[in-house]
Amino acid sequence: MAAGSVNPFNLSDSEEEEAERRANETVGTERSPGEGAPGPPPRGPAHPLSSPPSADAEPPALLLPLSSSRTSPGPGPGADGVAMSMSVSAAAVTAEPRVSVDVIAAQLLRDQYVLTALELHTELLEAGRELPRLRDYFSNPGNFERQSGTPPASKDQALGPGGPLNRAGSISTLDSLDFARYSDDGNRESDERVAVLEFELRKAKETIQALRANLTQAAESEVHSQERKNFKLGPEIQEPIRPLEKRALNFLVNEYLLKNGYKLSSITFSDENDDQDFELWDDVGLNIPKPPDLLQLYRNCGTAPPPPRDTVDVAVAVELGDLPGSYAAQEPAKKPDLSLQQQTEVVQELEYQIGLLNSEKENLAEQIRKLQSEIQTLKRTVSSPPPETLDLASSSPSCTNAASTDPLSMPPLDNGQYLDVRGATKPENDSDPAGTQNSPHPKTQTQSHGKIKSRPPVQFDQPNRKLSPAFQQALLSFCRMSSDSRLGAEVSRIADSEESVMLMLGRCLPHIVPNVLLAKREELIPLILCTACLHPEAKERDQLLHILFNLIKRPDDEQRQMILTGCVAFARHVGPTRVEAELLPQCWEQINHKYPERRLLVAESCGALAPYLPKEIRSSLVLSMLQQMLAEDKADMVREAVVKSLGIIMGYIDDPDKYSQGVELMLLSLGDPSERVVSAIHQVFIPAFAAWTTELGTLHTVLIPSLLARIEKLLMQGEHGLDEHKLHMFLSALQSLTPPLFSVVLQNAPFSARAKLHGDVPAIEVTRFPRPASPLQDVATIVGSREMLSVLLLLYDHQLEHEGTTGWESLLWVVNQLLPKLIEIVGRINVTSSTCVHEFSRFFWRFCRTFGKIFTNTKVKPQFQEILRLSEENIDASEGNDILTKATVPIYATGVLTCYNQEEDRKLLVGFLEDVMTTLSLCHAPLDSLKASFVELGANPVYHELLLTVLWYGVVHTSALVRCTAARMFELILRGMSEALVDRRAAPALITLCSGPEFSVRISTIPAFGTIMETVTQKELLERVKMQLASFLEDPQYQDQHSLHMEIIRTFGRVGPNTEPRFRDEFVLPHLHKLALANNNQASESKRIDIATQLFEAYSALSCCFISEELMVNHFLPGLRCLRADMEQLSPEHEVILSSMIKECENKIENRGIGDAQGSVSIASSLVGEDAKTKFLSKMGQLTTSGAMLANVFQRKK
Repeated sequence: MAAGSVNPFNLSDSEEEEAERRANETVGTERSPGEGAPGPPPRGPAHPLSSPPSADAEPPALLLPLSSSRTSPGPGPGADGVAMSMSVSAAAVTAEPRVSVDVIAAQLLRDQYVLTALELHTELLEAGRELPRLRDYFSNPGNFERQSGTPPASKDQALGPGGPLNRAGSISTLDSLDFARYSDDGNRESDERVAVLEFELRKAKETIQALRANLTQAAESEVHSQERKNFKLGPEIQEPIRPLEKRALNFLVNEYLLKNGYKLSSITFSDENDDQDFELWDDVGLNIPKPPDLLQLYRNCGTAPPPPRDTVDVAVAVELGDLPGSYAAQEPAKKPDLSLQQQTEVVQELEYQIGLLNSEKENLAEQIRKLQSEIQTLKRTVSSPPPETLDLASSSPSCTNAASTDPLSMPPLDNGQYLDVRGATKPENDSDPAGTQNSPHPKTQTQSHGKIKSRPPVQFDQPNRKLSPAFQQALLSFCRMSSDSRLGAEVSRIADSEESVMLMLGRCLPHIVPNVLLAKREELIPLILCTACLHPEAKERDQLLHILFNLIKRPDDEQRQMILTGCVAFARHVGPTRVEAELLPQCWEQINHKYPERRLLVAESCGALAPYLPKEIRSSLVLSMLQQMLAEDKADMVREAVVKSLGIIMGYIDDPDKYSQGVELMLLSLGDPSERVVSAIHQVFIPAFAAWTTELGTLHTVLIPSLLARIEKLLMQGEHGLDEHKLHMFLSALQSLTPPLFSVVLQNAPFSARAKLHGDVPAIEVTRFPRPASPLQDVATIVGSREMLSVLLLLYDHQLEHEGTTGWESLLWVVNQLLPKLIEIVGRINVTSSTCVHEFSRFFWRFCRTFGKIFTNTKVKPQFQEILRLSEENIDASEGNDILTKATVPIYATGVLTCYNQEEDRKLLVGFLEDVMTTLSLCHAPLDSLKASFVELGANPVYHELLLTVLWYGVVHTSALVRCTAARMFELILRGMSEALVDRRAAPALITLCSGPEFSVRISTIPAFGTIMETVTQKELLERVKMQLASFLEDPQYQDQHSLHMEIIRTFGRVGPNTEPRFRDEFVLPHLHKLALANNNQASESKRIDIATQLFEAYSALSCCFISEELMVNHFLPGLRCLRADMEQLSPEHEVILSSMIKECENKIENRGIGDAQGSVSIASSLVGEDAKTKFLSKMGQLTTSGAMLANVFQRKK
């Protein structure tokens, strides 16, 4: 309600009471019963209201403005219109006394104008003149909850029976109108009641807000007055804190805690002050402006306050004669209360602010909904308090009064850094430091002001008008600009310099990032990095880099590469100091992140940033971080990235004291269980570490000898069981160190000074070097280029072939110390360990290929030949035979003699194998070394022809011992050999051996024939082998050959499960049955138990196969029964197991139903039964050592 409008109810409280009493008496005595009928009054002249007015009568002119007045909440011109029309009517009827408010209220309630009465009640409350009648009516819920009856307008009114509360369309307003409530059913009681209650609730809320504003203003003025008193008394005397002060300080303290990362403290502080809402400053006080934060208050506490400005109260008046006649007639009325006018202005201002806050609240609620939808995927909340903006439009009235008259001609704020489109109110020549104190970054603005020239103010054409500044500002306020929110403040300030752009980006990016899709966030990386590079505030830079490392929850490989590229660009731009201070802390924070992708990003960042870090940090902090991750991280891919980054660190480290730590990291990585980590150590770390040790001069003097010493120690400790994994680990490290060692030999050679690039350089053969595991192991990369390597190789070969090694210290170390030590180690490994033989063979092959053919022929082979001594005069020497049984033979044959595949090299290999085979056979020495050589060479089909050539030499040898050895070697190479080669060369050689006179040679061919039956599918070849084996079994000359029968049964047990079913059914099972039956009649007990033991192993192996019912009945079960007969006398433990097997087979045959038409049974499935398994295992545990052949009863013999 406007404060300056004329109040028609300008009566004192006593006058109102007297008027109420008279009105009640008049209404009770003069009204007829018919006049109290409900409903709107008729507009005919017979209505009592149209009769000449009496003292209590109601003029007709009074009801029309009331019925057509505005019913929207809030003060406005509607109330003024009512007052003006009523006052004009009162002036027209000057002879009549003034109508009381209570009479009007009674008439409204009687005629069911409830909403109009409610608005009258609200306006009277705002004016501070509450009417008891209306208060009692609207405070009584029964007036609105009844189903029928008459509302009790007053205790002395006798209203007629009333129905439901009908809605009057004439009093509908836009804010209370709900089109969904209108229907044709005629019963809208509940809708009307909701409308009334909603309207009442809105008015009550506005009243509460107005009262709170008044109380806050009163408290504020009281505080200011008390502060002045306290200031006069002195700082020693302090008054206890007031509630308003406490709430304001609580809000500032909580804000400080949130801004500086004390989130737990903020939560605890909020819990202890649960009566206060720390999200809304208005909860402190609606009319209290928000002070600067604690940091600004602390910085400005020593600054003298600005001098107070002189203010003058100005009043505006008009001459009485200038007023209209009707207005002058009311001049004797009392002047409006000045305090009421001020309160009304405050209410209007607060309503305007409430509207702005409501719009901002809707925007914030929308943002909250978006953030809550991403919480589950983000698992974090990226929040930042909105930046404090310099807005002088809401400053003190003194500042407003001193403002320029033209708000559009203001200079830009922030010392020329921003153009404020909101319209500033601070003059250009204002020296008040308050604006500087309230600016968000005064130090930054001062620095920027020194660097950037202040932009001249923009001039606009001014209209030739005489509007007051207040009116002009109020007029412009109707432009719908949202400058009070955070985003509105950023939009309203346009940056006009590079640094101001960085400041704006630093404030906006934390709010932009959470609202960008995860799959597209890498698009923000350039913007974040550019801002982090150029932003002047260290705190903002730290926040931006934190956003960069947390940009994507689980970045994939491409996204990590993009972030790493940005980090490197950032490091190149800002230098080592800022990289150490700003980027490394971000890595350290995420070293233990729960997602391996984030830890992987940290590991990769350490390597990518290594060239741009201070050398002290590179060799201390970063090295320690990576070492910790290598030892503790459980993810293979993270440890792999750590090893690669450690390799990069080793390429830039220059502290010799870190050598021991590098060795420790190398050994730790080599022992990693993951193949990915081991591969990374060979590809990156060892080459980089070797390059550093080369510069230190410790590669061939310290590092390689230390690895050799570890291998020797391992062999000494592994006499009873060698740790093959550790041996492989150390040997693979030596293998990776071979290219760096060769480069050291080249670069320290006597000809290194003569190596110059001139003219055409011959290309290096593709097969000159073994294929490197990575470019870092390429000798060309190590020495600089392939052209330089080509020149060095030419000089290297010429030096070895013509000039020798005199003065060549590095090569002499290789020849005189490394090679003898390696050959000594080779002689100490177990020749039966195929893994060790393969590892050392591979190492020597790569070693010889790296150092070249001339070096191999002149330096390596002579040392092996000196050890092996294969000359004919030393064949019978005991020491010569001993070395031939060691692993030196297979490693020399497969690692040294196979390096080069020319004709002379192949001849040398064939001759060496023939000599070894002959020597070992004639000396009755173990054949393990020869077998290891054949197994290693037989794995490569390239050497099959060569091995057959060697074996043919043994087939045609005059000594039966050599022929027996050759026959046994066939078994080792036939598995990987092609069927054509077996048919063309192997099978004829074996048949040739069978045609010899010696039974030992014929027996030695049986395993080879069994291997052919196991691996070959050609029917013709299988028939030939089958005929040869049948001749062994059926020829009478072999009936008493116990060794032959043992070898055949052992071979059947080995190849039976894998051979063709036809061969097994038609040949193996029937002959095993015959052998078991014949063994029952064996007179020699020792031979009988030997055959029974081999038969038990064969039947145990064949029990895993599918056997037809016919074979089961005719051969398998009879054979088992014969074997059981032997075991009853020779080994009762085996007899129990055989009885269980026979019983299970018989049960399967008996229980086989009609549905089992396939007619096959698996004995292995019968053994799976719990009973059979229990009996089998229990009996096996009871086996005694009654016979020497029973110890390894189930161990297959080859």
